[in-house]
Amino acid sequence: MLMPLPQINQRLNNRRFTVAGNTHGLSGTGTVFHYLVEGDAISSTYQGGRIRLGHQVGRVTGVDTIELLYHCITTEGEILAGWSRGTVGVDEAGRTTLAFVWGWLSGASGGGESSYVEVLE
Repeated sequence: MLMPLPQINQRLNNRRFTVAGNTHGLSGTGTVFHYLVEGDAISSTYQGGRIRLGHQVGRVTGVDTIELLYHCITTEGEILAGWSRGTVGVDEAGRTTLAFVWGWLSGASGGGESSYVEVLE
């Protein structure tokens, strides 16, 4: 029997995440995402690795689901934008996890799946 997750805002608000898996994406080793949540509205900034600066905006869509739009500028000067739909979970160590299906809207084509894990400080 699965235990219900705490509300998404408690799992994401003012927390940082790093890439656990993203074979077809731009974010990778060194990229850190910092999320803020206000009601059902989500925002974040991210940078590191190949990302010079990025932003996300989105919303809570279910008990453990979210959807986001994102854009970034890379260290090579490219401007890219995309969408993602994700699930918020918890790993064995109690860290919040994020799993996304995503795609590019501008600046690149294709998409993929990616996963992230909370950075505990």
